[in-house]
Amino acid sequence: MIPVPEGRVLVIGLDPTRLEGWDPAPVQAAIARGQATFAAHGLEADLCLVAPDDNPLAAMESALTRADYACVVIGGGIRGYEPLLELFEQVVNLVRRLAPTAAIAFNRTPEDTAEAALRWLR
Repeated sequence: MIPVPEGRVLVIGLDPTRLEGWDPAPVQAAIARGQATFAAHGLEADLCLVAPDDNPLAAMESALTRADYACVVIGGGIRGYEPLLELFEQVVNLVRRLAPTAAIAFNRTPEDTAEAALRWLR
């Protein structure tokens, strides 16, 4: 019998509908598939999708204080885009401050977000 992981997960990422210059539909579909994977594993996962120009730290702070999270996954859009390096650093420090017992995980794509969290929840 495979043990069921425990704990609620917060996924922090960029809101594809709020970014200019590209079609958000493929990313939205990938996020939905990723959320379905959480459900398949019996995990609760909350999304905090932000726009870099819209006070993202306030939205993240609100999300981080809404529940007790076992793991916080920080998406690649925030991590991998050089102009957002400072925001990425702020996110990591915000998670450390507001959810000090939560593991921090990083996904490769929106679809493997549950797997990223599961690395720390097993």
